Amino acid sequence: MFDNIGPEKILEVYDAQSKMRGFLVIDNTNLGPGKGGIRMTPDVSREEVFGLARAMTFKNALADLPFGGAKSGIIADSKKISPEKKEEIVRAFSRALKLLCPSLYIAAPDMNIAEKEMKIFAEENGDLKSCTGKPKEMGGLPHELGSTGFGVAQAALVGIKHLNLNPENLNFTIEGFGNVGVFAAKFLTEKGLKLVGVSDSKGCLYQPNEIDFEKLSEIKKQTGSVVNYGDGEIFSAEKIVSLETDILIPAAIPNLITEENFQEVKAKIVVEGSNIPMTMDIEERLGEKGILIIPDIIANAGGVISSYVEYIGGNEEKMFKMIQEKIVKNTQEILERSRDEKIIPRKIAMDIAKERIYK
Repeated sequence: MFDNIGPEKILEVYDAQSKMRGFLVIDNTNLGPGKGGIRMTPDVSREEVFGLARAMTFKNALADLPFGGAKSGIIADSKKISPEKKEEIVRAFSRALKLLCPSLYIAAPDMNIAEKEMKIFAEENGDLKSCTGKPKEMGGLPHELGSTGFGVAQAALVGIKHLNLNPENLNFTIEGFGNVGVFAAKFLTEKGLKLVGVSDSKGCLYQPNEIDFEKLSEIKKQTGSVVNYGDGEIFSAEKIVSLETDILIPAAIPNLITEENFQEVKAKIVVEGSNIPMTMDIEERLGEKGILIIPDIIANAGGVISSYVEYIGGNEEKMFKMIQEKIVKNTQEILERSRDEKIIPRKIAMDIAKERIYK
């Protein structure tokens, strides 16, 4: 899968004492050091990490940031190991990458990695610029502020305007009620849209009359799942794809929409809050059905824009302002060009990103 963009470096690391195993893929550094998060899952692979690193290359170029693309992964099940063991593994992984950070790689949180782990990463590297998403006391802008979800909401609002729709007449569903999904739901409900469906690993909740966001958030915190909301229909998690809705927001797992289920999508707009929720081929087919797709490399760039603001020492106010300005501008440009040139938004976005990378 090597091409004239990358990947430039693929590093596989192992630590005998902690039994840590992991990968780092630095895809491209033409625009700056490779920027991308660390994910910890039991089945993360080099191929998955490469795909995500390539997405970061395009995402950073589209956001017009002085970063290249990279991603890393640690092979571990954080649900089955103790907090102490997790810390030991993260420290070993951080030390293994020390010579590359921050000159060639700048880390960030991803699946099962949060600000606590970023604190460890910075400590082991001895450089605050080696990662972003650090705790506030270290000058960080944690992803728990909702930067990615805020950006997803901004992209959705541009899509709504692009189709000449009224936000207050629309409803939406969210796959995944984690950091991205929660904040996307928060900001969209504040704009008058109705949340009618949501899923997590335990199942899918559907209430066509409206789900109360504040109540749902509290129940999720208290019980660990949206299925305990107490009002509405409960389905398996996969059902979220086929619910009646105006806007579908994938916000957790990759490859949510597949050959097997893409025909079931009933939304007018799909805003990709998660990374790679479907292939480009599926995006084209949904586009042929008249569904507007706002791809991940535009819609969920709020996290990396926030990372850049942290990297240059900015505050929360500057972060939210820059996310709104960049995502609104980029989404408008790409959707307008897509309509005029009759090409799906992802291809337009990738053409713009490649122009910047090659230049």
